[in-house]
Amino acid sequence: MIEEKTINTLARILLVEDDAHDAELTLKALSHMANEVLHLRDGAEALDYLYRRGEFAGRPDGSPAVVLLDLKMPRVDGLEVLRQLKGDPLLKKIPVVVMTSSREDQDLRNCYDLNINAYVVKPVKFQAFVEAVRQVGAFWAVLNELPPGNPFRRDGRGE
Repeated sequence: MIEEKTINTLARILLVEDDAHDAELTLKALSHMANEVLHLRDGAEALDYLYRRGEFAGRPDGSPAVVLLDLKMPRVDGLEVLRQLKGDPLLKKIPVVVMTSSREDQDLRNCYDLNINAYVVKPVKFQAFVEAVRQVGAFWAVLNELPPGNPFRRDGRGE
């Protein structure tokens, strides 16, 4: 059993998804995890969160365990979020999993050129979608080891 103190210090999962239905399914699929999942509706909100601007200026320190990022979004799209995140020395080690309906070769190339950690095409069938999200969430938030200096490392060797 996980102690409450541990649950409160687990890194967040950042879900950046503009489609309300996909976001709801993703949140349901991740509801079994102890990590808090923060849903942001577009790339502009994601960048504000990551850079601690606007409504997120006072958020607690620390990086998310993983960013689940859609590509096709209003205001700022997923590729631009990825460009800024992976181009920033302080943020580039945050794992990013692109979760999109796009199977376009150009999207795949662009994402891997920007050093994403994984590219997942959203399954059309409900149960397959839920299972894919559960597996992605469990791997990145529970099994993956965060880099040295991250305050959410499970071994206590954070910042």
